[in-house]
Amino acid sequence: MDEKIIELMNINLERGNAHILENINLVIERGQFLGVIGPNGAGKTTLLKIILGLIRPTSGTIKLFGRDIHNFKDWYRIGYIPQHALSFDANFPISVFEVVSMGRFSKKGLFKKLGKDDMQAIDEALEIVDMGEYRNRMIGELSGGQQQRVFIARALSSQPELLILDEPTVGVDIVVQREFYDFLEILHKEKKITLVLSTHDISNIASRVGKLACINRRLFPECHPEEFFTGIPAGDMRFVHHLHRE
Repeated sequence: MDEKIIELMNINLERGNAHILENINLVIERGQFLGVIGPNGAGKTTLLKIILGLIRPTSGTIKLFGRDIHNFKDWYRIGYIPQHALSFDANFPISVFEVVSMGRFSKKGLFKKLGKDDMQAIDEALEIVDMGEYRNRMIGELSGGQQQRVFIARALSSQPELLILDEPTVGVDIVVQREFYDFLEILHKEKKITLVLSTHDISNIASRVGKLACINRRLFPECHPEEFFTGIPAGDMRFVHHLHRE
């Protein structure tokens, strides 16, 4: 039986009189590559933040790795790359190694000295993203694509079993985007990491993911990704289409 590492049951989120998310039910199993798509304001980022415990829903149940989120302590098992991770002061004097080392503190706690195991995990993360030779370079000296890989390495340095990425290709050109998605596909297949990716870039991810969740306040069955290009009003959209490749 496949292991359920994320379970969302009857999730609702209200703010004032506004219904942000309604009756969300979603299961993500170990080894899946889930793409989360939807128009601006559909609730993609909000959904991810609920999974991460950053936003508390009005009602519903969340389980992570089989445990109720209120009792879940092993956050190092989940890597997270937020929106606008690349929006930082390029002149800030911090090296690639220092950026990646930040990911270790989710596992060992703040202000703890890095040990041999930490150094090994950092080196392995840099090698996975093919950035080992840049470890001593300043982050601001790198290209957008290289910076993306460094932030993935930061998330991977805690050796997570699940990696969540929220609109990771915003602000980079189309060539870098395609290279990035190619890299994620390799990461998923070769490193066996469960991936959850929120994006507007349907054309690039539809053929790569194993499951596609379409959200516009609610999750709806049997929606094809192409519907996003037809201008269907938000209230009329019907979503969650599973794409299982041979």
